[in-house]
Amino acid sequence: MEFGRKLYSLGEIYTILYKGIRSAPYMSKAKRKGEMNTEFIERIMLAVTEVNGCPLCSYAHARIALEAGMSNEEIHNLLSGIMENVPEEELQAAMFAQHYADSRGNPSKETWDQVVESYGLSKTKGILGAIRAIMMGNALGIPWGSFFNRFKGKPDERSNLAYELSVIVLGSVMIPFAMVHALIASVVGVKSI
Repeated sequence: MEFGRKLYSLGEIYTILYKGIRSAPYMSKAKRKGEMNTEFIERIMLAVTEVNGCPLCSYAHARIALEAGMSNEEIHNLLSGIMENVPEEELQAAMFAQHYADSRGNPSKETWDQVVESYGLSKTKGILGAIRAIMMGNALGIPWGSFFNRFKGKPDERSNLAYELSVIVLGSVMIPFAMVHALIASVVGVKSI
């Protein structure tokens, strides 16, 4: 089995959790407003998961995408980094999702500005919410999946038992802290973008 890129540090995982908690509501709001549908969200999530290499998230989101009506070919292509089946009007968002993941959550300002210009701020926030939601899943899902695959004789070459256990234990502790941090940041008006 081929695995993705370098794993996230505990500090990066905390930042991913904090940003994800702050931004996930944007995705829900964009869906309620009709700016994004399930297929669009799943294309974004599959694009990010392909970059990060999370087998658990690939499995879960491939199933959701199939249930939403996406073709096997499109799902396979997205999980292979191929964008040829992505609808033209969603292509820039899917490519931005890959860039966001590839830059470890630090996309260029120019790229962000181009996405806002194309989709408007509200829809772009929805796209960002979807990206950051799956980033949370990937950051925690990779160590969980690696831990369980280790016992099936399929360890992730990027990982080791100490890393997996530290993320499983400390990740569980980080979630409530990130939630409180996100709440405080929202109350005092810290920007979430």
